[in-house]
Amino acid sequence: MSVIALALAIALQVGPPDAAMVPAPPTAADFQRDQATLAEVNGVIDAMHAAASRADGPTYFAQFAPYARFIGTDAGEHWTLEQFRAYAEPWFAQGKGWTYHPHDRTVMSVGDVFFFDEKLTNDSYGELRGSGVLLRDTDGRFRIQQYVLSFTVPNDASKDVVAAIAGHTAH
Repeated sequence: MSVIALALAIALQVGPPDAAMVPAPPTAADFQRDQATLAEVNGVIDAMHAAASRADGPTYFAQFAPYARFIGTDAGEHWTLEQFRAYAEPWFAQGKGWTYHPHDRTVMSVGDVFFFDEKLTNDSYGELRGSGVLLRDTDGRFRIQQYVLSFTVPNDASKDVVAAIAGHTAH
């Protein structure tokens, strides 16, 4: 028996999906709940950016889960929240934060896991990217589980950038 014939035979044995296996179409209430959830997720991300811009450490770190990860632009910045807090709090204590203006954010979800990517604009660094994952914490609030901050590199400049990084790490 050929592979195609075997696949057809298996498909015919399986038959159409059972009605219990096919999800019901979304209702207006589902849509409203989804919009409210999306607003809540975006609110957490926006609160993080606003608090960083104000150098408001308590509000900034309250947007993260206690076991969150922060992955920064430097190869060594793969931090637990505790490590990131140790880096950032001295800056916040001096009233020095950082301002990234988010735009073009996309939020997606699989079940109760929400993940996002966003474009960011910064006065010093230009265009960057942020991405992350949010889950509801034990208190029912969404919190950032992981945030990744990345520089953008034009494709035609990538060889020069890679060479600059290699030269920098060689010293």
